[in-house]
Amino acid sequence: MHQIGRNSSRDKYSSGFRTPMSERASKELALLTPGGVNSPFRSFKEVGGHTIFFARAEGSRMFDIDGNTYIDFVGAWGPAILGHAPAGVVRACQKALGEGPVFGAPHELEIEMAKAVINAIPSIERVRFVNSGTEAVMSAIRLARGITNNLDVIMFEGGYHGHSDSTLSSKTQYRAGVPMQEHTLEAIFNDLESVERQFRANKGRIACVILEPVPGSMGVIAPTQEFLEGLRKLCTDNGALLIFDEVLTGFRVGYGGAQDLYKVKPDLTCLGKVLGGGLPIGAYGGRANFMDQLEPVGDVYQAGTFSGNPVTMAGGIAMLSALSEPDVYPTLEERTDQLFDGLAPVIKKLRLNVQLQRVGSMFAIMFCDRPVRNYKDSLMIDKDAYANFFRYLLEHGVYMPPSATDAACVSYAHTPDDIDATIKVCERAFAALSAAGV
Repeated sequence: MHQIGRNSSRDKYSSGFRTPMSERASKELALLTPGGVNSPFRSFKEVGGHTIFFARAEGSRMFDIDGNTYIDFVGAWGPAILGHAPAGVVRACQKALGEGPVFGAPHELEIEMAKAVINAIPSIERVRFVNSGTEAVMSAIRLARGITNNLDVIMFEGGYHGHSDSTLSSKTQYRAGVPMQEHTLEAIFNDLESVERQFRANKGRIACVILEPVPGSMGVIAPTQEFLEGLRKLCTDNGALLIFDEVLTGFRVGYGGAQDLYKVKPDLTCLGKVLGGGLPIGAYGGRANFMDQLEPVGDVYQAGTFSGNPVTMAGGIAMLSALSEPDVYPTLEERTDQLFDGLAPVIKKLRLNVQLQRVGSMFAIMFCDRPVRNYKDSLMIDKDAYANFFRYLLEHGVYMPPSATDAACVSYAHTPDDIDATIKVCERAFAALSAAGV
């Protein structure tokens, strides 16, 4: 078995890429778990073939149970911004685990973690920790409804905010078993007029507008400055709360998240993924007078046995401490620039209908003939072409998201050699697709 990158000049395809153990494990798990996965994002339904079972991960690499090595650009769907198993985070979690993984009572690590979040994100004056991004969004929407005494929520086509009823009720493909559809309204991302229409048509009924400031589930779409600023004004003028779902973008596109990058201040912010240092986490926060509407000081209910547990708090503190080092985000920008600078000339030379989109270290390689600016644009992505691209990369030791529309991520652990190796594999993949007439 040969490894792509700085330790080998050969790729795994030439050394006989095989995954029989993963194939057997996929079949076995499918008998025990619906679809053979514990989250549908892990499925290879869109790209074909069986899922890959991993044994371990370290730095920029993941290692499957068949002994194959991959340069990883999934990053555990976002959290692995420092790479996998960063030593400082692992040590902090091990120490906390040895002192007791959960107390069901306050501890001092909660104070340190809360201060770190509040110091990083100026719009947050109070924060509450939960156990997932879904919980954070669900709780923030409930809080907005409690504050405004309104029920309607404006979302955006193609946005993803976890699997709570309020946020899934707008998605046709996810409506089975989901109530409350009459209270979830849709608008078009980067189209302020579509939001204004919803406010006019539902005057006095809107509790909040929620959005990913940089959508990561329909391509990586940069918002226009006018759009974000317009949303801020519309919410203020209509007595609705503006909620930024920064579960993916928080501490990913910059230490202060997308709201710092675009200088637009939401009323509530939802966080997760990167925040936990690799452990399950969610958080939501905002102005003190809003957050103080939560029990036990207010009357909006939310609770969780494992919320703010010592191990997760320890991992999060170590993660945020590492991310505050001055070279982290410049390095992430440099590596992502290197990747795009290497891919763009190849795409141009081969005249491929491929779009490269990124914000910070979030990026997408999309097979379509024009930039993706909203959900309707994303429907034009050629999923079959991406599936072929994904399979080629997988067989040559590069692991990208098994979805044509979901964000990939560069990590601080990726080296220039990793990026160069990835560019070479992508170049061969593009050439193969071009020769096949894709």
